[in-house]
Amino acid sequence: MNNYLDSVLKDVKIKNLNEPEFIQAVNEVLSSVEPILDVHKEYEDLSILERMVEPERIIMFRVPWVNDNGKIVVNRGYRVQFSSLIGPYKGGLRFHPSVNLSIIKFLGFEQIFKNALTGLPIGGAKGGSDFDPKGKSDAEVMRFCQSFMTELYRHIGQDVDVPAGDIGVGGREIGYLFGQYKRIRNAYEGGVLTGKDICYGGSLARKEATGYGLLFYMREMLSAHGQDLKGKTVIISGSGNVAIYAAEKAYQMGATVIAMSDSNGVIIDKKGIDLDLIKQIKEVERGRIKEYMKKHSDVTYIENTPNYSPIWEIKADIALPCATQNDITLEDAKKLVLNGVFAVGEGANMPCTYDAIEYFHHNGVLVAPAKAANAGGVATSAIEMSQNSIRYYYTFEEVERKLENIMINIFNDCKNAADTYNLGSNYVAGANIAAFKKLAEAMKMQGVV
Repeated sequence: MNNYLDSVLKDVKIKNLNEPEFIQAVNEVLSSVEPILDVHKEYEDLSILERMVEPERIIMFRVPWVNDNGKIVVNRGYRVQFSSLIGPYKGGLRFHPSVNLSIIKFLGFEQIFKNALTGLPIGGAKGGSDFDPKGKSDAEVMRFCQSFMTELYRHIGQDVDVPAGDIGVGGREIGYLFGQYKRIRNAYEGGVLTGKDICYGGSLARKEATGYGLLFYMREMLSAHGQDLKGKTVIISGSGNVAIYAAEKAYQMGATVIAMSDSNGVIIDKKGIDLDLIKQIKEVERGRIKEYMKKHSDVTYIENTPNYSPIWEIKADIALPCATQNDITLEDAKKLVLNGVFAVGEGANMPCTYDAIEYFHHNGVLVAPAKAANAGGVATSAIEMSQNSIRYYYTFEEVERKLENIMINIFNDCKNAADTYNLGSNYVAGANIAAFKKLAEAMKMQGVV
């Protein structure tokens, strides 16, 4: 890094002590944008980076609720409204015990760049709570969501801040959140939340969008290097929404998914994962992936150990980390390269550590970066917002076609930036530069605000 970048990073580390995920996300961006700063000297004079790494607003609040045993439970809620440069704040809500301020800030920072890459008028935000919906009854989840929204509602709006789902926040949670918002506001403002069910203002193809978008991006990236997905073997970490629909589109493109996982363990089925069964276990029964063995006793199941998943030891052509941040470490990257993986697609947010990405690049492995490759979800959320605004529904095919075109454009923007600054196939840097330039120009035009 040059002196300017180094000074910004040092300042971020001082101001954000004990926030390793946020510092990691900032470091990943700063390490990429030096080429564009060398061309646009005015960005340093205007303190573009200093402003970009500082959230516009951070909201923290308590969330008291009553469980089924009549006990009062208190969780902590967050909303980090990071940037409204190019549109209303937009980003998901995560309900998971690991949620803290560092994680929400890193996710919000990533969201700014991801949303800029879509080419749509949406800013960046993220929120959530350390509440764990696993093992809770529907009534408990409803009471929590209603309490959460009772505070959050005053900070959001369809032209202000539009949350969506993320880990732990699916259709059930979005429904309870929207119902409480509507009740408090005494108005139907359909665009205030995305990821809604189709029966009350949602969009077709929304649940498929992040996984499908990842595969559209992978297809374009592989094609640019004379490869395709047909006949390739794929391993996918996770078995939630992103993982399931990444697997579905991978099958449609002629690949075979041979392994998937959850927080407990890994299923390996060399014949090809039975995706209908995974959907039944995860989307209907909300069960554990180990239950796959009840129908397919000839497969292999391996338990996870603390801070370690065996999925990255499985030999395959393509790896799709679709679970959570820092899923692939440097040691995992070495195993993947040794086993012949030639492409990695980041379906989750920041699933590869910085060292892992550097190792992939040094060993010729193509990396589809999260802020570009998993932007399909938020892009389709923006399409949902558009439908809410015009009181109209697009067909599944119309939404998928729009999504595919957006993902093609995102890849082309990443590639063009990489080509312009002689970065080869470093699409991580290409994505950061393409998004950064759009944001920096908007910041320059809007003055010191």
